[in-house]
Amino acid sequence: MTAMISAMVEAWSELRIHKTRVLLALIGVALSVAVLTTVVGVGNLAREGIRVDSERNGGREATLTVSVQTGQANAESPDSERTKQILDATIGRYGFSHASQLLRTQARFQFPSGVQNVELQVVDPPYGTIHRVDVSEGAWFAADDAARLAPAVVVNEAFYSAAGRPNLVTEPQVSVLGSSPATAVIIGVMPNAYPQAMPQAFMLTEAAAAVGVGGDVTGMGQELRVWVPTEMAQQLVDVLTADLTQQLPGAYVGVYRSDYAAYGDPFAMVQIMVSGIAALILLLGAVGLLNISMVTVRYRVREIGIRRSFGATSGRIFTGVMMESVVGTTVAGAVGVMLAVAIVKNPFVESKVAPGLDVYPAFPVEAALLGLGAAVLVGALAGAIPALVAIRVKVIDAIRF
Repeated sequence: MTAMISAMVEAWSELRIHKTRVLLALIGVALSVAVLTTVVGVGNLAREGIRVDSERNGGREATLTVSVQTGQANAESPDSERTKQILDATIGRYGFSHASQLLRTQARFQFPSGVQNVELQVVDPPYGTIHRVDVSEGAWFAADDAARLAPAVVVNEAFYSAAGRPNLVTEPQVSVLGSSPATAVIIGVMPNAYPQAMPQAFMLTEAAAAVGVGGDVTGMGQELRVWVPTEMAQQLVDVLTADLTQQLPGAYVGVYRSDYAAYGDPFAMVQIMVSGIAALILLLGAVGLLNISMVTVRYRVREIGIRRSFGATSGRIFTGVMMESVVGTTVAGAVGVMLAVAIVKNPFVESKVAPGLDVYPAFPVEAALLGLGAAVLVGALAGAIPALVAIRVKVIDAIRF
């Protein structure tokens, strides 16, 4: 330990002596590390934003979608109520902790401008967890919202604007015109999925049944969304397909993974590109430092020869010369990492790279460690060649030099 510390102290002293020669090289290393760390950090941030966006559409990894549709025209398909009972029983039998039925339909709501048909999705409370539902105002459904006398609805911004943007605390009411018309209560507002989105609403299964909406099934028919462990996903696909096909004769039952990772990691290519850019940046920094180190050693031939004449071993000369580069690049790497953190965690950068996130993740520790480790590696590689040149210096030749 004493030898290591003394080598580092000696290296730092040599850096201070030759600071004019190495300063520009270390600035280049610091910038290279900053760019490398920033690229990795921004890449992770973008990946997180894309992943969250994908989970809002297809569900978390791994989400199974069970789709029940009308089968052959001549076959007797089960009605929606019996299908719902079978799906409820399936959830209980398999012990799914995060499962939600999904039924897409239309409902008529009374707006200040008149009655309007609105896309309505009838769901259960776990749907919000499975699909990372982001509520900008109010809240998503709670388990006890099904017991409300006035049905609760969660709407998007387009619906909220069409309803006159009522105060969610004092006047959250909106009329829903089903077979049993009722006054619904808006408990949450979601951002629009895209700028020109049409009004959309979510309602719990029990509330939709009480109001008398959801009888006309559109789109994909009745669905069940289940969040399951990734390692069990394929097994559950096979088991649920066989089980529900037997229970629902005459209906088409499809079970498949709908999450973003169903067919492998979609971000692998992006990660490879980011890694390639980072490696190129690191290589450029290493070459610049190597050139400066070689020039520095050539100017220090006399000094090295004198040290050898006083008994300095080849190992000590090698360690001293290489540690100069390692210590310098470590300091430069730390500065570069701090600069990268300041860039990546800038609110403007975060909002542009991952606009879909409501809570931004912390700066990835692996990116900081990669930047610092890369700086140390560059210093070791850029110092090893000049160190090998230094130990080959002969004492008599060095003194003559």
